[in-house]
Amino acid sequence: MSGAPNVPNKGGTAGSTGLSSLGWMRGLYIYLKSLGGVINGVLLAENKIESMSSTGAGNCVSIGPLRIGKDAPLAVIAGPCGIENEEMLRETAWLVVESGARMIRGGAFKPRTSPYSFQGLGLPGLKMLHRVGQELGVPVISEVMDSGDVEVMAEYVDVFQVGARNMQNYPLLRKLGTIDKPVVLKRGLAATIEEWLLAAEYIMVGGNKKVILCERGIRTHERWTRNTLDLSAVAVVKSRSNLPVIVDPSHATGHTHLVAPMAKAAVAAGADGLMIEVHPCPEKAMSDGQQSLTPAQFREMMLEVSRVAAAVGRPTV
Repeated sequence: MSGAPNVPNKGGTAGSTGLSSLGWMRGLYIYLKSLGGVINGVLLAENKIESMSSTGAGNCVSIGPLRIGKDAPLAVIAGPCGIENEEMLRETAWLVVESGARMIRGGAFKPRTSPYSFQGLGLPGLKMLHRVGQELGVPVISEVMDSGDVEVMAEYVDVFQVGARNMQNYPLLRKLGTIDKPVVLKRGLAATIEEWLLAAEYIMVGGNKKVILCERGIRTHERWTRNTLDLSAVAVVKSRSNLPVIVDPSHATGHTHLVAPMAKAAVAAGADGLMIEVHPCPEKAMSDGQQSLTPAQFREMMLEVSRVAAAVGRPTV
């Protein structure tokens, strides 16, 4: 390899170095790191990592007047897990915006574990979400599950969400790379941080640099919570990438009483935003009612979160 340093061969000799195989592996690792474009020793095409470049999402992703990322106010996204009807969506949206939410979430296409569970309203639900967002003058976000739905959804959403189950749906990620709209990429159910960052690369190498990462908990042996919220991932991502990162404590914990404590912890850890599920009557929700806050609980959580944000020097407006 032209220009390569004197890397010992696997047999343990390199000139007169006589390094062990462990030394050989370390030498190779150091050499690969010196090439640039490497995450933990994985050499990427063209020696370039989009998520680390200054032209990437870097400091902030802008969605109209809303900015998410470094030095921007804390961005809170809230709304129902699934859009059930327009009246419920409108009521929830008005109340969460009144309490400080800056973007409305609502699922129209729902990837459920059981095929017998509520799957969402589809396109009619997206149209409801779009209308409510227009009425309130705030951006809206909804989950996309299939690359064939991207162009249709682009007419109705301001931000695409890629759920945990689709983090490595590469045809979908590549398609989103061709769209000029922000993408919130949730971490997969058992994905490493490296796999999560490389999934973001699939979007960014296509030309779309507007990627926001979302930590939503990973699957572990713990049974007291729905998932295990990995708040260390917030700090790791910020040290390894320029991408904004938000946290979803609703899916991470799976229980209403745990959402506010983990939301506060996420802000303290340096998260750029939160994604919170809210429903006017959680006990009657068609999906994830057990982890949804009422509007009153959301209002109280926002007050608590604002105090933590102030303590760590993060503006909320």
